[in-house]
Amino acid sequence: MKLVAVTACPSGVAHTYLAAESLEVAAKENGVEIHVETQGSIGIENELSSEQIGAADAVILTNNIGIKNEERFIGKPVVRVSAGDCINKAGAIVKKLQAKLG
Repeated sequence: MKLVAVTACPSGVAHTYLAAESLEVAAKENGVEIHVETQGSIGIENELSSEQIGAADAVILTNNIGIKNEERFIGKPVVRVSAGDCINKAGAIVKKLQAKLG
């Protein structure tokens, strides 16, 4: 399974990057390929390519603030979770997606 994600939080600092790291760790532990874009205080980092988005089975978006360029994900299954849930429940989120899409 392949996932893409975009993490962001109102301050664009700690939670943005902690959420990204937690998703990456959970995906690796569950044998899932993931690419995570961060939209933090210094702008967009690790911007997702159209190829990565096209190959993804699902998209994870944090819902703490609006995600820039969200129209890129039209037609893909989108899961919206808080940055806090990404940090604390990343494994459960990945497993739930595996069960639904696998």
